[in-house]
Amino acid sequence: MSRHVTIIGGGLAGCEAAHQLARRGFSSTLYEMRPNLETSVHKTDGLAELVCSNSLRSDDYFHPVGLLKREMSAWDSLVIRAARESALPAGSALAVDREAFSSYITSAIDEHTNIELVREECPKIPEDGPVIIASGPLTSQALSEDLYTFLGDQALYFYDAIAPVVEYDSLNMDVIFAQSRYDKGGGADYLNIPLTRDEYENFHREFVNAERVGARPHEKMIYFEGCLPAEVMAERGVDTLRFGPMKPVGLMDPRTGQQPYAVIQLRQDNYARSLWNLVGFQTQLKWGDQKRIFRMLPGMENARFVRFGMIHRNTFVNSPRHLDATFSFTNNPRVFLAGQVTGVEGYVESAASGLMAAVHMARYLDGAKPTPFPAETAMGALAHYVSFSGHASFQPTNINFGIMPQMKVRRMKRREKRKQYVRRAWVEMASYAQLMGESINIPEEPRESTT
Repeated sequence: MSRHVTIIGGGLAGCEAAHQLARRGFSSTLYEMRPNLETSVHKTDGLAELVCSNSLRSDDYFHPVGLLKREMSAWDSLVIRAARESALPAGSALAVDREAFSSYITSAIDEHTNIELVREECPKIPEDGPVIIASGPLTSQALSEDLYTFLGDQALYFYDAIAPVVEYDSLNMDVIFAQSRYDKGGGADYLNIPLTRDEYENFHREFVNAERVGARPHEKMIYFEGCLPAEVMAERGVDTLRFGPMKPVGLMDPRTGQQPYAVIQLRQDNYARSLWNLVGFQTQLKWGDQKRIFRMLPGMENARFVRFGMIHRNTFVNSPRHLDATFSFTNNPRVFLAGQVTGVEGYVESAASGLMAAVHMARYLDGAKPTPFPAETAMGALAHYVSFSGHASFQPTNINFGIMPQMKVRRMKRREKRKQYVRRAWVEMASYAQLMGESINIPEEPRESTT
């Protein structure tokens, strides 16, 4: 059987898949349509460009996505290695310099002798040979239509939004203060815009009444609950933002010595600390209203925006109808699917699906039966979620302990329960790696960890 794989898509999943195949001795052709065919949200021609946020979320050892990162590192993930190399201060989260992150991965792919990078659109699924489709939620129109034909039904979709980014030297630091919640991480990794009750209620009123970019006439706005536009959250009640992205807990305004009524946090977006993004404020407001309303905030009067928030359509297939837990199509085992198009949501989850698809593809090409990752692990839980046929209504998901097989544990604090799930995951992962003949590096459990 051929030892060469076609990979469609140079995002997180496609690059991770190419890397995993290459380190196992397989060659691949990786197709990336940019810059010849642009998307509505990408700004560069770099591989694995991050568009929605620069955060890979929590890096806590006992957090679900923290576990997922470490599982991937155990399997020598290129994406996680790139994130560590390009990390920025972000409290207990893992945030990255977008350009450095993309450059690291682009160089790794460009320089590997087992990977051929082709900068052109792949409009159709190859009719023969092994294939990993990792075209992402912004799959080209031509490939989307071919995928619809291949599946025999329509794909699903939801709308996703991106947060604005501002220049640091345009902020009024006499008002805005640096502090992480509860002084986590470096203690001052975030900037905070403090609001009084009157300021918050005025902001809320303007925000919910602002003009928005709508769906196309024939499409309905369907959102992923884990990444709602801030104005959609705001519509659910006057305090929804204040108990969500604008919660003030763990913060103290140095001017007053008091906890603000509400805050908007900004997170560092590049190494130079010249760019900062508004955490949790992905939005579909029209750009003119974004500029007007965000400049109403204390300390943001003269803010310069290098990117406004925007909305785009994310496509995902009805994976439970078409995929098994190895990310292979049930009616065509030579074709695998990876990335957000499978219905996993999030940067890390997308890359994890690419890692798993490549591991299973390698076994398939070696003539061995692909065996799913254990459902008790973070990676395996995602694989089982997207292939589970019992969903009443299939929707994308981030990694969470709720999609893992539930443990019968006595009553205990939330963190202690999380520890039990993490420890079980490592036991199962070690057994699985041994069964697969893989050598992995399991990290030591920390003696202490931040919540």
